[in-house]
Amino acid sequence: MLTGRADGPPVIPPGDAAAIARHHSSHVCAAAGLAGRDLAVDGARLLSERAAFTGTSRHGDVTVGGSGRLLPTADGWAAVSCARPDDPVLLGALICADVDLVDPWPAVAGWLAAHPGEELADRAEMLGIAAAPVRPRTPPRRMSLGAPRSVDGLLVVDFGSLWAGPLCAHLLGLAGARVVKIETPGRPDGARRGNPDFYTLLHGGHQSVCLDPARPADRAALSELVAAADVVVEASRPRALAGFGLDAAESVARGTTWVSITAAGRASGRVGFGDDVAAAAGLVASDVTGPMFVGDAIADPLTGLAAAALVCSADAPGRLIEVSMTDVVAATLTGCAEASPAARRDGRAWVVDTEDGVVEIAEPRTRPATGEAPELGRDTAAVLRSLGIPTAGVSTL
Repeated sequence: MLTGRADGPPVIPPGDAAAIARHHSSHVCAAAGLAGRDLAVDGARLLSERAAFTGTSRHGDVTVGGSGRLLPTADGWAAVSCARPDDPVLLGALICADVDLVDPWPAVAGWLAAHPGEELADRAEMLGIAAAPVRPRTPPRRMSLGAPRSVDGLLVVDFGSLWAGPLCAHLLGLAGARVVKIETPGRPDGARRGNPDFYTLLHGGHQSVCLDPARPADRAALSELVAAADVVVEASRPRALAGFGLDAAESVARGTTWVSITAAGRASGRVGFGDDVAAAAGLVASDVTGPMFVGDAIADPLTGLAAAALVCSADAPGRLIEVSMTDVVAATLTGCAEASPAARRDGRAWVVDTEDGVVEIAEPRTRPATGEAPELGRDTAAVLRSLGIPTAGVSTL
């Protein structure tokens, strides 16, 4: 329902993202069942639920959220995001020209039309812009999951923001883990500025800790908090947490499960969001006009589901789990046919005709939250005390 032109029918995208998402959620549910928790989450539904909260819909070569575009380059197409407050200025640096800070797209489109995708990729990585050429990839092997393991009672320290990392932590929380969300005063989760109900869904029942790594006492507390964690969820380029004095290898050596979610792997400096990553990985739909985005930032929920399933596997403890959003998306395209059945109206519903009969295209749906989302830093002192971490000199909001 979220793929296609705004004035046309929904388009069935290539690949089997929904089936893979359902497989991953089933694994998390099985892990929850080991602790006697009756968890029923349908991963396929999770792929579109943000749009159910925001009320947004398909826009073809514009992202569902409106902050990204698919634009022609000199040798193909590219996906470019402009979601952060500083992005218009960065896009001006990308094209080495002044741009309209309200509408940078005409200037960006003109530059892209005269430059190849690889030049865009190089400049975007250097500047920290979420943009990349759309190109078919050789899909990696699909990830294998070990036997389900219970995460009941484990301490999950979540450094994630926006969607992928928080969704991973959310699912682990539903499976019984204790989730502590970590933010800094100068850089809280940008999703706090988004739809409040969706934010509550992903963070309901969690605890919020806010620490400033520039302060020695806060930095020491942060280090001890990570040392106490059973699982750490990192959803940024590795240098971000390394700058806080946190070392993934040291944590893994202590037996911690360290989940590293990146746009294109820990060795890559690329920045990416769910829409541009998915398109760059080859997950686009097409019509006679050109490529279209698939779903709403679909790489985010796919990656969050994959990361949670990997944590809920028997071989997870004491392991660095690298989850590349690009690889997660590319794996949904393995062996898929490009042709998709056409959607048609059947009364008020959109349906497709399949070998198994007529199938209705489901509308995005919400889920109820499991609790209130905490205010920034609400639980800092309480969490530190509960883990025996000194609070003297620690800043609290």
